[in-house]
Amino acid sequence: MRCFDRFLGTLRTHFAEITNYFFNRQTSGFVEGLNNKLKVLKRRCYGITNLAHLYQRVCLDLNGYARFGVESI
Repeated sequence: MRCFDRFLGTLRTHFAEITNYFFNRQTSGFVEGLNNKLKVLKRRCYGITNLAHLYQRVCLDLNGYARFGVESI
């Protein structure tokens, strides 16, 4: 069936990665979420010229709110 050719091609290309999930139950979800948080932070901090301030903002957004008893925003 020609309608499945594209799907089967993708399956053949990424077979090891797809089956790895079922054997190990590991995903890249954490890394994807972290990358998304950093991209959003970069957009929010547009114009910050001091790299130290950017790193402080990253630390605050990732785990700093817990120090103040506030849940992450």
